Amino acid sequence: MHTPKKFGFVVTPKSSMNCLVCGIDTLRIANRMSGQHLYDWNILTINGESERCSSGIEILPDLSFEEATSLDILFVLGGLETDKINDEHLLAELRRIAHHGTEIGAMSTGAFILAAAGLLNNYRCTIHWEGAISLQERYPQVIFTGSLFEIDRNRYTCAGGTAVIDMMLHMITEQHGSKLAQDISLQFMHDRIRTHHDKQQVVRKLQLAAKSQKLLSIVEIMEQNIEDPISPENLAATVGISIRQVERLFRQHTDKSPARYYMELRLEHARLLLLQTSMSITEIFIASGFTTHSHFAKSYREQYGISPSRERKPK
Repeated sequence: MHTPKKFGFVVTPKSSMNCLVCGIDTLRIANRMSGQHLYDWNILTINGESERCSSGIEILPDLSFEEATSLDILFVLGGLETDKINDEHLLAELRRIAHHGTEIGAMSTGAFILAAAGLLNNYRCTIHWEGAISLQERYPQVIFTGSLFEIDRNRYTCAGGTAVIDMMLHMITEQHGSKLAQDISLQFMHDRIRTHHDKQQVVRKLQLAAKSQKLLSIVEIMEQNIEDPISPENLAATVGISIRQVERLFRQHTDKSPARYYMELRLEHARLLLLQTSMSITEIFIASGFTTHSHFAKSYREQYGISPSRERKPK
């Protein structure tokens, strides 16, 4: 008999209703599909009064911050104006709850609040792409990844939207196995459970554009030439700079060589084909710019810690 794991969701002013629904409904369906009482959940608000989500729907809390240390994990929900929230009492309460041992998380732009409380210092985290650049500029001590979700020790963050479902299903898989998570995914008509390896593609473009237009142009050319990779000489010539300048741009802004960056783009492409198509592995490695299966398999395992054939099998 499992002791129910207790989740809390902090509804902030104009936070996303979608995050709340995806979070709670995943837990509800887990209870239903398992036939067991695996999860409990509570709703909190900053001042203990009702709060309106961005949709205008009013949400009533059923737990106070004073009682929140009874929770196993507490998520702060974000929305369009979460970065403007500066409530010292809220930040102090979150630090107190985290110090007590409750795991702490954020959905969508809720990561701004955790970062303001100092609870993401030296942790990997993610946030909805609309807040990505601002978060990095305001909180350089936070390790931003741009993934759909991140779990780093006792901190949980996700980009919001349907990424909430993926993060919750990952947690359910860890706690109760992949079969239950797959059953819940089917209930949601959610075709594929994504992982922290899946990136918000728009984040990459925003980050690169903020750093260097030349760098963005080179990466866009790389993305358009996955199957037939372009040589470093041609990449440099296309944007009108030297190979040495290309190397310097990538080292300065990505901490990777152009070749490594290009390789990771190709491997991301291969991974999506593995997970989303019925193409053979041979077709996939050719479509991703590799000439031999052995080189592809070795590179893939080094990047993702799993072989291409194993990636495709049900976990």
